[in-house]
Amino acid sequence: MESLENLWATYSTLALSLGTNVLLALSIYLTLACGLLTVANAAFMGLGAYTAGLLTVQAGMPFPLALFCGALLPALVALLIGPPTLRLSGVYLAMATLAFGEVVRILILNAEGLTGGALGLNAIPQLTRWFDVALAVGLALYVLLRLARSRIGRAMTAICQDETATELMGIDVRAWAVEILAMGVLGGTGSPWGAVIGGVLITLLPELLRGLGHYRPLINGVVLIVIILYSPRGIWDLIRPIRRSTQISAAN
Repeated sequence: MESLENLWATYSTLALSLGTNVLLALSIYLTLACGLLTVANAAFMGLGAYTAGLLTVQAGMPFPLALFCGALLPALVALLIGPPTLRLSGVYLAMATLAFGEVVRILILNAEGLTGGALGLNAIPQLTRWFDVALAVGLALYVLLRLARSRIGRAMTAICQDETATELMGIDVRAWAVEILAMGVLGGTGSPWGAVIGGVLITLLPELLRGLGHYRPLINGVVLIVIILYSPRGIWDLIRPIRRSTQISAAN
């Protein structure tokens, strides 16, 4: 039991970061699955994190309620900026979301009296436990897997294939809404599981290469480039044929 506690004390930050990055990868899966390039995910995460942190530290709000408010504010902001932003596409959409991310970053850095500026918030109680993150990942993955097999998921796939044709069929395209992007691209947009794979890979790869010292960033970059070159549609595209052959063998 003591060895497990020591192990958790050593790798708890990595485990929580792993769960957080998987959630970020799942968030960008939604837009990539529609063929939309957005890079504002980190900004929305920052809004939610600072909201929950400030409510916990300064208002003494209970953890579940602070967590709910931390999710609610980014959702409301997304509802406000979504309709005008999604009129754009391609590089223009990427630039607009990048600009939004910069606005959020600059506001946080300059609101020192509220956010702590570049130093961030201090004395935040460590109320988040591993099963809180695991539960969030599990729920998000379950919802997205269900969504992928629904009418909405088929509409997302259609939008990705041909936005104009999809709109002519009567589907409201605008109703859908750099590291996080790499998670989604490397994992693949064919399934939410691709986002999970990408999030895990991007998080663990630097840790696995830690023994290489100064060569770690170089090897890390080479690995990512090789994956992109040999599987442009993501790692999930490589795994899918293996899963199909396994299922066929099991059926026979």
